[in-house]
Amino acid sequence: MDSLALIALAEGGFDPLKLDHFSNFFWTLIIFFAALAPIWIVVMKPVTRALTERDAKASEAIEKAQAASREAESARAAVEANLRDANQKAAALLADARARAEELEKSLKDQAMKEASALLERAKAEIKAEQDKALSAIRAEVVEVSLQAAGKVIAKKIDAADDRRMVEELVGAAAGSRR
Repeated sequence: MDSLALIALAEGGFDPLKLDHFSNFFWTLIIFFAALAPIWIVVMKPVTRALTERDAKASEAIEKAQAASREAESARAAVEANLRDANQKAAALLADARARAEELEKSLKDQAMKEASALLERAKAEIKAEQDKALSAIRAEVVEVSLQAAGKVIAKKIDAADDRRMVEELVGAAAGSRR
């Protein structure tokens, strides 16, 4: 058989070791398909698994980042809502404090006005009482002076010049006794 192979070789038959165009392509395909399964098992499966795991981790990280972003946005919105509520409450408290201060100011003014009016009325009443007292005292003095003058006139009948002089003395004496 060896001689047959040599004869075939000599005559230009098929030599599997001869690498011409067709045989190169043929052996390359055979080697490729023979190596494909071990390459797939040894190299491609771990690489594919690693890439899949990396993609899963990246997707998970993206989802977590998006969830954290949503949580942060939600927390920011809650803080802003709380801040608005606090500002509204502060404004309401300030308005209430102003209203109470104005009410207190008005109340104090009204009370002061009432007290001033009452004090003015008391002063007027006291002045009126003092005027009435003074008028009563003056009347009593006038009556007394009149009685003294009448008593002197009755006791002594004198002329008009004496009457005039006597009344002037009595009025002068009455005025001197008041000071």
